[in-house]
Amino acid sequence: MHAMSDPAALSMLQFDSIGLYDPPKQRFIFKMPRVVPDQKGKFESDDLFKRLSRESEVRYTGYRDRPQEERMMRFATGCREGHTEIAFTATGTNLQLVFDHSPYNNRGCDFNKENGKVHIVSRFIMNGVCVRWRGWLNLEKLDGAGCLELDEERAASEDAALRDQIERYSQRLRDFEEKRMYREHGDDMRARCHPPRAPHPAPPHPHAHAHAAHPLHLKPHSQGALIS
Repeated sequence: MHAMSDPAALSMLQFDSIGLYDPPKQRFIFKMPRVVPDQKGKFESDDLFKRLSRESEVRYTGYRDRPQEERMMRFATGCREGHTEIAFTATGTNLQLVFDHSPYNNRGCDFNKENGKVHIVSRFIMNGVCVRWRGWLNLEKLDGAGCLELDEERAASEDAALRDQIERYSQRLRDFEEKRMYREHGDDMRARCHPPRAPHPAPPHPHAHAHAAHPLHLKPHSQGALIS
């Protein structure tokens, strides 16, 4: 099995949602970029994209432990709901496809284009590149053919968003640096205008009083002098 079949080695971001509840997204100071700076260059030079851009055999991978009739039914149902799971047979690369399943435009899923087959177009971001999977699968055999294409329209849109994100992040860094320099300059000015004062001597304790030294008395004694 190819190393790219490992889910940890493949990064996918879907453009189309399945239609389930989408929880509110957290806000970050700087979000990780969705795409690489040169998407076209990576798509044309990356070995994985080179292999997947050639039309090759694919298979439906869902519910492998179920009977064929049940898998056929679940595959057709998933396509009508706008999602399915496939794998490239040659490389073992698995893809989770999400697409527009509206019956009025047939842009993402078309059961009428060819008898006994379903034609699918799914757009997503894979390893930092906007791509489009285009292909078909047999509704009974659950296999077919397809390939990845560079989605130039989405790539241009994501590039513009990336440039805007970098510019806003750079502006925040400049604002932060200006505020930091302003605070440091203000601290220096205050230190020059208001030098630290010398500490005042501590006042005497209210109960303190001087003690006179005890006088020394010498008394005669037969054995010498004693000090008392």
